[in-house]
Amino acid sequence: MRIIESLNAGWLFVKDTADITAREGKTVDLPHTWNAEDGFDGGNDYFRGSCLYVKTLEKDALPKADLYYLEFRGANSSADVYVGGEKLAHHDGGYSTWRVNITEALGDKTDIAVVVDNAPSDTVYPQMADFTFYGGLYRSVNLICVSTAHFDLDYYGAPGIKITPTVEGKDAKVEVEVYTTALAEGQSLVYTLYDAEENPIDKIESTDKTAVFTIKDVHLWHGRRDPYLYCCEAEIVENGEVLDNVCSAFGCRSFKIDPEEGFILNGESYPLRGVSRHQDRWGVGNALLPAHHEEDIDLICEVGATTIRLAHYQHDQYFYDLCDRRGLVIWAEIPYISKHMPDGRANTVSQMKELISQNYNHPSIVVWGLSNEISIGGSDEDLLENHRILNDLVHEMDKTRLTTIAAVSMCKMDDPYLQIPDVVSYNHYFGWYGGDTSMNGPWFDKFHATHPTIPIGCSEYGCEALNWHTSDPKQGDYTEEYQAYYHEELIKQLYTRKYMWATHVWNMFDFGADARAEGGENGQNHKGLVTMDRKYKKDAFYAYKAWLVSPEVDPFVHLCGKRYIDRVEGVTKVTVYSNLPEVELFVNGESLGKKTAEDHFFYFDVPNVGESEIVAKAGELTDKGTIRKVDTMNMDYVLVEKGAVLNWFDIDAPEGRFSLNDKIADIMSCFRGKLWFLGVGLKIKKKMNANKKDKKAGKKSGGFEVDLKADGGLMQMMGGFTVLRLTSMMGMMNVSFTKEELLKLNKKLNRIRKPKKKA
Repeated sequence: MRIIESLNAGWLFVKDTADITAREGKTVDLPHTWNAEDGFDGGNDYFRGSCLYVKTLEKDALPKADLYYLEFRGANSSADVYVGGEKLAHHDGGYSTWRVNITEALGDKTDIAVVVDNAPSDTVYPQMADFTFYGGLYRSVNLICVSTAHFDLDYYGAPGIKITPTVEGKDAKVEVEVYTTALAEGQSLVYTLYDAEENPIDKIESTDKTAVFTIKDVHLWHGRRDPYLYCCEAEIVENGEVLDNVCSAFGCRSFKIDPEEGFILNGESYPLRGVSRHQDRWGVGNALLPAHHEEDIDLICEVGATTIRLAHYQHDQYFYDLCDRRGLVIWAEIPYISKHMPDGRANTVSQMKELISQNYNHPSIVVWGLSNEISIGGSDEDLLENHRILNDLVHEMDKTRLTTIAAVSMCKMDDPYLQIPDVVSYNHYFGWYGGDTSMNGPWFDKFHATHPTIPIGCSEYGCEALNWHTSDPKQGDYTEEYQAYYHEELIKQLYTRKYMWATHVWNMFDFGADARAEGGENGQNHKGLVTMDRKYKKDAFYAYKAWLVSPEVDPFVHLCGKRYIDRVEGVTKVTVYSNLPEVELFVNGESLGKKTAEDHFFYFDVPNVGESEIVAKAGELTDKGTIRKVDTMNMDYVLVEKGAVLNWFDIDAPEGRFSLNDKIADIMSCFRGKLWFLGVGLKIKKKMNANKKDKKAGKKSGGFEVDLKADGGLMQMMGGFTVLRLTSMMGMMNVSFTKEELLKLNKKLNRIRKPKKKA
């Protein structure tokens, strides 16, 4: 009988070495990452290199078995395994399960040494992306003890059992295929089907490696509404003794993605409206415990999501299991992201094989993602061929699901890249990185009209918010108020377009991106609806809850702006979100009246005198906060960049003249502004070339390599940035400006008159 033992406790960890004899380190328990502190503190200087993990196994203490396998659930990014000093395996790809047969190398007392490496590479994805590539044995390591005859452990980390249910009217046909090793004469296979209460409902004993069940009056897996799961167990039996067994949950469902009707589950319209998720969190990095995954799924369910895009890599098996049980519809993808590497094709293929082989049985998964923003530098023939290979591979391995991509905003609608997958989604940030919020819906309408047979969705949209506040929210100000406004607008535009097959907020949680230097808290992407520590739900969280959660399930009322107390204006705007039809607002116990809002967003003009208690009431529910009249703006609410060489309020900005505080698009609206920006582009290019020379010389370098031409697609998208904000973001490209350089740039800008506004 198969025995699985956890090996998570008591590993010797030695940082910055690939020497398997090194022993000067510390004891750690798994899961573990060496970037739990430096992975999101800013500076793009988190440690990327080789580290050693060592554990001693005593054979007498192990369960008796014919064969022993080490199982690694996640080692980022590459790893070498040594047993008793002998190198047994190498694995590339930091997000999947893989195994090593260590039977022959085990002695009475044997050192297991694992060298894990997250250093830059030209062959292993990801290498360029807006998130931290945490290194380490950050998921569990197990010892699997099996008999000579066992369910296969050597094929791409797969579970050894493949279950394909097909709904046929009121019934379901369930095809089960197993993969075995060293099955001998006299040994048979026993397949048992169980319902959700673990009651056996059918059994087949055979020597065939396939079995077919029919479930009469099948109970369908129907997303959040009814995530019903069956289970199939397979056993290898000899003379009544079970030699090995595997078991997998599965769900019976049908789905369709229609270019006009969107997502259809079991013949019914089922709008996919949800979020994307990165796996890391504050103080932990990516070394998550089950309780962390459970908290994440609880929060995602609370906001009312019906779908999750699990970005940008394979997530923990436990989280896929939770998605099955909670009824979330899943987009699963590999980290083929941002930068196409001609020498990385084999790695995209192996990571896709692992993703599908290990996750085939999950009913929650409906699409396999081929890539994310990979055409940011354009689509050449090698990139296109890589996608065709992946697309064909997916359809060969899985005939029940569809393929998709997340296209970068600048990717043109006629790009041949868009013709490869079954369905398409776009990452758009109109209203944050450029343009304005009103552009989002019309863009999708144009795509839909141009390609009426291609299902289109929105795979990323969002904007950053920290604990900054204002009564006059503006694009790019990082305030909680602008984020709330942005998402109100996007909800109204995206959720009312039935043809959109899926929409995914970027992101559910703030996450580590050590190269980022913006928003006043470096090292993170702050587009989350919830903070990285999961302790604070931003106001925008409740905007989604108001739209997505039925009042019969979880009625609520939420008063926005509770962290924004001190306000200078005499009459201030107060926003309330609720999934109930009517809200009444009280100020110091006096009612300002009741309001209804079909869009679930309720706005009140509130007199701001002295200190006032504000109470929002919907039905029997209330939420309250405080506002206080002040004469001058509380600077604790105003963004001050952490570690910035220059802040916006230190910049000379003469009236009628440009400054670093102006948006790039405005500056480039006049001829002299374009000339000025061309000069800045040359300075940036010079700095980037210097970084490339440093890299060739062996110095550490990372981050983004992008086209910064004034007429380039990326710069057009970033037209909504102020110059100061753009220069601060250059840290992601290892480009920095001194205070003196910035003041010199500003002085030149001050000489340029702003064009007069047309009447």
